[in-house]
Amino acid sequence: MKLEMVLSISEMTIFLLLTGLGTVANVSVFVNYICTFMGSGEKSIHLILIHLAFTNITMLFSKGVQTPITALGLRHFLGDVGCHIIVYLERVARGLSICTSSLLTVVQAIIMSPRTSWWGRLRLRSVECVLLSLLFFWILNSLISMNLLYSIRNRGTNILQQSKNNKYCYIKKESQKVNNMFLALMVLRDAVFQGAMGGASGYMVLLLHKHHQHVLYLQNSKLLYRTPPELRAAQSVLLLMLCFLFFYLADCAVSLYLSFSLKNDSLTMHLQQFLTLGYAILSPFILIHRDGHLAECWHAQ
Repeated sequence: MKLEMVLSISEMTIFLLLTGLGTVANVSVFVNYICTFMGSGEKSIHLILIHLAFTNITMLFSKGVQTPITALGLRHFLGDVGCHIIVYLERVARGLSICTSSLLTVVQAIIMSPRTSWWGRLRLRSVECVLLSLLFFWILNSLISMNLLYSIRNRGTNILQQSKNNKYCYIKKESQKVNNMFLALMVLRDAVFQGAMGGASGYMVLLLHKHHQHVLYLQNSKLLYRTPPELRAAQSVLLLMLCFLFFYLADCAVSLYLSFSLKNDSLTMHLQQFLTLGYAILSPFILIHRDGHLAECWHAQ
């Protein structure tokens, strides 16, 4: 019993440390990009990054609340209403993270593409289009996650459910047809937005390759050439996308393993919790490292 208590406290400490660092980094990115957005610069990209940081904060808060409550054994702390709120926010934030990351990649590809190309003629880079897109993402993900409001329950209110795993909330089985419908919508959303993300990323890789060939030509010609800011930003966005895909695919693989596993593997469940939050924790540090202005602000703080 004492060993289980020590492990629970250790798990809670590590989890709170990671979520705390991720929250501080995301708040720093959120505040600094708001200041930049109010000034000058590429406002559409800054607006998307502000929304991405806010989505990460929501994800860390909704997911981070459950682990300390579970570790401390506070089964009745929030009740059914609390479970509705935190699990619904977590699901919506996860969907927003996918949609926002996809939008970031597409807009960055449009910004760095030649204005005479098909990509360059798109008006999605304007602030008004970005705002409408973000509003659409909120409505879409709120509707797709609506079934959770009817199926989420607090585990402390159901003694039979407590022995199956140690999560704070559980999903009460409702109509299988309804669950399959919402699951199909989630899969369709992920496929569409990740397809757009993949297409835009491939296009940016092609443009970066052409730029690299151009730089080699100028170096051979002994001409001075500096990398344009939009190309440096594209490299940062591609790094973010690789980070996102790694955590997303790893989370899906571990989730499938847990779904078909006949026993509750606590180590694998803890790994899944980290993978779920990995992108939200790591992405602000990538932005801070790649953006010189954010790095200076981070060191100053």
